[in-house]
Amino acid sequence: MPQSVPSLPRRVARILRTSLFAQVAVALVLGIVVGRLWPDTAATFQPLGDGFIRLIKTVISPLVFCVVVVGIAKAGNLKAFGRIGLKALIWFEVASTAALLIGLIAANVFAPGSGMNVDPSKLDASAVDDKTAGGALPTTTEFILNALPQSAIGAFAENSLLQVLVLACLVGAALLHLGHTKVPAILPAIEQAQEIIFAIVGFVMKLAPLAVFGAMVHLVGEYGLGVMKTYGKLIVLCYAVAAVFLVLLGIALKLVTGLNLWKFVRYTREEMLLALGTASSESVLPRMMQKLRQAGARDDAVGLVLPTGYSFNLDGASIYLSIGTLFVAQAVGVELSLSQQLTVILVLMLTSKGMAGIPGSAFLALSATASALGSIPAGAVALLLGVDRIMDSMRVATNLLGNCVAVFAVSKWEGALDTVRAKKMLDGEIAFVEEDDAEEGAPESAKGASESASGASTGAPGSSEDTSKAAAGT
Repeated sequence: MPQSVPSLPRRVARILRTSLFAQVAVALVLGIVVGRLWPDTAATFQPLGDGFIRLIKTVISPLVFCVVVVGIAKAGNLKAFGRIGLKALIWFEVASTAALLIGLIAANVFAPGSGMNVDPSKLDASAVDDKTAGGALPTTTEFILNALPQSAIGAFAENSLLQVLVLACLVGAALLHLGHTKVPAILPAIEQAQEIIFAIVGFVMKLAPLAVFGAMVHLVGEYGLGVMKTYGKLIVLCYAVAAVFLVLLGIALKLVTGLNLWKFVRYTREEMLLALGTASSESVLPRMMQKLRQAGARDDAVGLVLPTGYSFNLDGASIYLSIGTLFVAQAVGVELSLSQQLTVILVLMLTSKGMAGIPGSAFLALSATASALGSIPAGAVALLLGVDRIMDSMRVATNLLGNCVAVFAVSKWEGALDTVRAKKMLDGEIAFVEEDDAEEGAPESAKGASESASGASTGAPGSSEDTSKAAAGT
C-alpha cells in the first residue's frame, strides 16, 4: 500500500509549526495588514518588538565574552588573535569607504533631491534634536576611551560590546599566561556558561514571530505608506545602491573564499527576515554567531570580527549617509563642489564609526557633515525624518551581511576557515542544529561544527590549516 500524502492544510500546518522562517514571514504579512487597517493599534503592539529585542540584548554581552575568551584560550596564540583584529579593521575600513563612494556616485548621477526646492527656514530643526535626544557623536579620543571599561560589571550592564571585547581579550590573555594547570576550572565553567546562554537564546527565539508582528504593526500604523510617494525616488535609490553593493560584496566573497553569498542568505533566511522585521541586527547576533561557527569559521574569528563590525562596519548606514547628505543639499538647492564632496567622504569615514547604540546617530552624523561643509543649513537634515524609519530595513540587511562576509573573509585570510565544511553547510549537505540541542542526540554531521572549530584552533587533525590544504587540492 502506498503511503498516503498529507493534505495541503496539514502540510501548511506542519510547516508553520516547524519552520521559524514561515512563522516570521506570516507574522510580517499579518503585521503589515493590521497596521494598514487599524493604524491606531500601532502603540499597542509596539512592546512586542521592543520586549523581544530587550531579551536578546540581555544575553549578547555575556555570549560575546564567553565566545571570545574560549576562542583565545583554545587558539593558544594571542598574536593570532591580534592579527585577526587588525585584518578585520582593514577590511571594515575598505568596505565602508567603498559603500560611501558608491552612495555618493549614485546620488550625483540620479539626484534624488533635485527639483524639491525646499525652503530650509520652514523646517522644524527642533525635531532633529528630539530624534537625537540632545546627544552627540563621540570624538575620536572619546570613542577610544569609551571602548575601555571603567568596571567589569559596567561593561555588561551598559551592553557595550567594545568594552566587553576588551575585557574578554584581557581574560583570555590571562588564561593563556597562567595556563590550564593553575586555573583548571575556569575555562570549562565559561564553556558551560556559553551553552546555557545559547539555550536561553533558543527559548527567546520562539517569540520571534510575535516580535516581528508587533514591530510591523507599529511601523505601518505609525508612519503609514504615504511616505513612499513623497520620498519614492530616494527610497528606491538607497535600496538599489544597497543591492548593487551586496552584489559587489558577493563577488568579493567568492574571490576571497570561494563561497556564494546568495547561498549564505538562504542558509540564514530566518535570521535575515527577523532582522528586517524588527529593524535590528542585534536581535539576530547570537544566532548568527552560531551559524557562522557551524559554517566553518573558527570561534575566535567569529567572536572578534562579528561584534566589532557592529561598531566599525556599518555599510548600510554608510550608503544612507552619503546619499542622504547629497539629497538634503539638492533639496535645498545647494550644489556641492568636488572638494566639498571629498570632505563629505572624510567626515563620514569618521562619524560613521561608533554610531551603534546612539539614539538618532544617523542624524548626528548628517548634522556633523552639514556643519563641516558650512553650506548646508543644519535644519535641512529634518527633511529625512519622515523617511528614516523606512530605511532601517536597508541598513540592517546591508550591515548584517557586510559583517558576516567580513567574518568569512578575515577567517580565510588568517587560515581560520574550514572552507570544505562551509561549502557543505551552505549547500545544505550538513544541517544546522541549535547548539543547545546539539549535545542531545543530534546527528553527528550537525554536531561537528563546534568540534571542527575547536580542532582548527588547537591545530588538531582536521584543523583549518589541514582543510585549507584539502580545499586547495580539490
